[in-house]
Amino acid sequence: MIAVVGATGTMGRLLIPELLSRQGSSALEAVRAVAHDPSSGFPAQHDLQLIAADVATEEGAARAVAGARVVVSAITGFSAPAGLMGIDVAANRMLIRAAARAGVEHLVILSVRGADPGSPIELFRAKGQAEQAARASGIAWTFIRPTAYLETWLGIVGGPLVTTGKTMVFGRGRNPINFVSAFDVARHVQLAIEDPEMRGCILDVPGPENLTIEELIRLVEAVSGRTAKVSHVPRLALRILSRVIRPVSAMRAGQMGAALMMDTADMSVDGAVIRAAQPSIPMTAALEVANRMFANTHAGQT
Repeated sequence: MIAVVGATGTMGRLLIPELLSRQGSSALEAVRAVAHDPSSGFPAQHDLQLIAADVATEEGAARAVAGARVVVSAITGFSAPAGLMGIDVAANRMLIRAAARAGVEHLVILSVRGADPGSPIELFRAKGQAEQAARASGIAWTFIRPTAYLETWLGIVGGPLVTTGKTMVFGRGRNPINFVSAFDVARHVQLAIEDPEMRGCILDVPGPENLTIEELIRLVEAVSGRTAKVSHVPRLALRILSRVIRPVSAMRAGQMGAALMMDTADMSVDGAVIRAAQPSIPMTAALEVANRMFANTHAGQT
């Protein structure tokens, strides 16, 4: 049994169909989708078990991993009320402890490029602490470290654009950032599950392009036929708001902190060089993802 925890997030929704499509492989078996409400993402089907569980609780984590050979943790607090420290750290620790008690053979942790338990950047620190817990568990592990998901950030700037003609950018939006398709990342998770040589490995998974947020907006405009009215939240406002709202919303504070980092830090990567180590997995371009998400959405818009 392969248990995918965080099944209804960006990664889970792509990974589970891919795992199910390869049931003929001797390396794969039945798949379990674990989320607060997995039925919202997947219909009942053969070889897919739906488990509703909150893995931040001991009972929920135990239910999630019971009988599993492999556990894939795709949970994140980036869009959850509990925030990064509540989900990426605390819930992952609960899940990892439950996996150790249940005799799970292999943990695959969806992390982030730059993860470090001592990082001053909350996202990197949270993912680094989750990796630290996996290393200490005694279970064989693989860490998948992608750059920023194209699907997430195209959705953030493109969703409002195609529905309202307006979108908001946190900061200037002119800093080059490496973006990767979550579909490419899902293929690396498959590789980690299927290939025993990937155990104990850290897989960096960048994309082929370094793009600014402004360039993502131009892509969405091009494929949707919509023209955006763009507003900006200044960096100073991001810094202040990320501190002020933390007691009220850890999630929003974490999002603003991540946006500030993406607008100021060196986020560019030579993706082609890194991805050359896995030539069997094609690199998906941003235009392809934008077309998949937004092509023909102009119809019916005013």
